[in-house]
Amino acid sequence: MEKLYDSELKVMEPLWAEGPQTAGTLAKKLADSCGWNRNTTYTVIKKLIDKGAVARSDPGFLCAPLVSRQEVQRLETDSLITRLFGGSKTQFLSAFLSEKDLTPAEAEQLRALISSFSREVTFSREKK
Repeated sequence: MEKLYDSELKVMEPLWAEGPQTAGTLAKKLADSCGWNRNTTYTVIKKLIDKGAVARSDPGFLCAPLVSRQEVQRLETDSLITRLFGGSKTQFLSAFLSEKDLTPAEAEQLRALISSFSREVTFSREKK
């Protein structure tokens, strides 16, 4: 999957949130939210189709997402960690946590996630 740029993500957002829509509907939404004209929206949709991120079907130029938000988030996160932290998830997490602006609730959620992940890794190793 190729990287999706900010303009492409603007088209993907309503598709992820609301499901398949016609290009005309997307054009109206993006005109309201971004000030885009119809041609801009259609050009970005074409790029997304070429990348394999959106499927187009007729009648009505119906657009449907072929990639999930989670897939795009995972790819973007992996790319960021590779580019800025030499692929080290530990360095990434350390830099993220060093900001110290987490709320107590967010800190507890992160602890629970890490604990859950640790149990999953231990369990999968034990199964092997």
